[in-house]
Amino acid sequence: MSEIDTTAGQPDQTDITEYDDPNAPWNQAWDEQGDIAHWNDDVIKEFRENSGKVGGAYAGGDLILLTTTGSRSGKRHTTPLGPLYRGDTMYVSSFIEDKYPAWWHNIKANPQVTIELRDKTYQATGTVLEGADYDEFAAWALAANPLLADFQSKVDRPVPLVVLTFDGEG
Repeated sequence: MSEIDTTAGQPDQTDITEYDDPNAPWNQAWDEQGDIAHWNDDVIKEFRENSGKVGGAYAGGDLILLTTTGSRSGKRHTTPLGPLYRGDTMYVSSFIEDKYPAWWHNIKANPQVTIELRDKTYQATGTVLEGADYDEFAAWALAANPLLADFQSKVDRPVPLVVLTFDGEG
């Protein structure tokens, strides 16, 4: 990863140690009807206006904007995500309890994605991990990330894991 520094400013997740922590951003984004609010719109706008920096619950952490192509609609969808790292390998997951996120389904159908990282935009390929690749990577990810392990202990399905590889990297 000689030209792309993905590790600078990686978030320190020591403040939030449990999935159920009321201070976790994903536990603050629900409206009166119990639906996820449109908080992504403001996060995306702030990210783009401030070279990838956002405030509030995400202040000080690294975010990416992941743009995928809808598996059914064919439309482009952008989602802010906190990247996780295994050495130089960037991966993403999700804390959605009842289903896999739309971006996961989109990458499964069309792995070509766009990643906005700080003030740069990259083309990349998303790989939805499955089978033995998933098992090996998940064992490492859950051991290395107590927050992800805590979430996994509270859901009945495997956490989604997607590796993101910047085009031009082998």
